[in-house]
Amino acid sequence: MRQRRHRAATFTTSVLAAGALCSLALAPGADTPHPRVHQPGAGSDPPPAHPSVAHFGAFLDSGALGVKRIAALEKWLGGADIRVGHTYLPGNNWSDIEGKAGFLDDWATWRRERADRTLVLNVPMQALNEEGLPDARVRRLLARGANGDYDEHFKKLAERLVELKIPDTVIVLGWEMNGTTYTHRCGPDPAAWKKYWKSAVTAMRSVPGQKFRFDFAPSRGRDAVPWTDCYPGDDLVDIIGMDSYDQPPGQDFDKQVKEPYGLQQHVDFAAAHKKPISYPEWGLFRNGDNPEYMRRMLAWMDTHQPVYNTITDYCPHGVWECTDNPLASEVYRSLLFGRKDPVPQPTAPATPVTPVTPVTPVTPVTPVTPAVPAAPVTPQPPTAPSPKPTAPVTPTPPANCTPLDLNPWVEYWIGGKLCLRLDWYSRRS
Repeated sequence: MRQRRHRAATFTTSVLAAGALCSLALAPGADTPHPRVHQPGAGSDPPPAHPSVAHFGAFLDSGALGVKRIAALEKWLGGADIRVGHTYLPGNNWSDIEGKAGFLDDWATWRRERADRTLVLNVPMQALNEEGLPDARVRRLLARGANGDYDEHFKKLAERLVELKIPDTVIVLGWEMNGTTYTHRCGPDPAAWKKYWKSAVTAMRSVPGQKFRFDFAPSRGRDAVPWTDCYPGDDLVDIIGMDSYDQPPGQDFDKQVKEPYGLQQHVDFAAAHKKPISYPEWGLFRNGDNPEYMRRMLAWMDTHQPVYNTITDYCPHGVWECTDNPLASEVYRSLLFGRKDPVPQPTAPATPVTPVTPVTPVTPVTPVTPAVPAAPVTPQPPTAPSPKPTAPVTPTPPANCTPLDLNPWVEYWIGGKLCLRLDWYSRRS
């Protein structure tokens, strides 16, 4: 089983920005007008020419502090336009899950300031969500959820979000369900977990005015159970996300792509189910300050176009608030600096047209030898032209010259017949 970082009980938020493909991870530092560009190391895929994802961000803090940090994040990235906020509900008790935390008002105010912003909200599926409850107890809780016992809590959350005028919030429900960190994990009873997801989603969708999108977001790899065993069905999922950190120790990015239930299988699974993808959590972890991971992950997202991604910015994952990763921070900032809107991709060069096979030239007609001009005559009034070809006059060869009978085509190109003089010997002196 892979080790996971443990999220602090005090929640922090993630902020997404529109403009480029990749995420915003920021480190508080000198406000330099132009960052020094880092030259990434060699890899099997090139760095992105520009970030092309419309929304990217960083997990900064879940409360009001997260909202306040957005301006500093934008400044560090050279004025990048942050359009998406990402926060987490606590999971200590059911009151938390009903959305009674005051910081939701701060995020709702931020969201309503601009129509082009998006709020992403992680919602636990169980109270005591980080208390390390044993599998036997988790099984009993899942059975109750599958029976609809907790529907009222999710309905109250939906009503709260609609009341705050943020009915189009992206709901990351029961994230990293394939692991062991959270009480809302799937492993103890996948069948009951899927029924519970359906019950919770149905309860939230029953609230008038809601426009929620539900993001199914496992952690990368097999973890405790294959995340595909927990997938609740296409009618209950709008986005298929993945939390993907640089771990375990010694695993390079290619293995993260190719491993069972890894990055490639995630993309392929989403495509098969006709769903967009997201990366709600990603960042550095078990391999330290790894600029190659940063470069490759940004390039991966540039290629596969998630609807949003948010780097986790506290240590050891981040690149702005966390100052432990200067090399990765340099890669991140140099690629995302000053992004406001996606830069248009250059037009692909047109495919060259296959040249037409040249036509074989027609054998030329023997040219007509021009006639000797006649004496000029007094001009007459003009009449309608009706030229007629003059009959060819055979030229008289010069004295002591014998005409040679050549091919008509040769005679055409040399301008007539060739004449050979026979008195060449007498002219030597």
